[in-house]
Amino acid sequence: MARMPPSTAPVVVDRPDVDESTSNDRPWIVLVWNDPINLMSYVTFVFQKVFGYSLEKATELMLDVHHKGRAVVSSGAREKAEIDVFRLHEHGLWATMQQDT
Repeated sequence: MARMPPSTAPVVVDRPDVDESTSNDRPWIVLVWNDPINLMSYVTFVFQKVFGYSLEKATELMLDVHHKGRAVVSSGAREKAEIDVFRLHEHGLWATMQQDT
């Protein structure tokens, strides 16, 4: 049997220089964009139906979409945002999602 030489392990272990903060803790936001097709009353209705917003909240978000070109209508985990975008698309609204900054 051959004899193995003794191994020498380093006394000090250097940790790699990495950014340990992850982007997983940042929520995802769902944006609805202005379009020339849907009526303002319909957009308000969809916000109430999909998210359960009051008439006042839904109207406020619809006016943001109308005047500012977009509005953040929901936020949360990625999976929730994907479902919200899908549901908005089912109702004919232009919606996207992105990680909050």
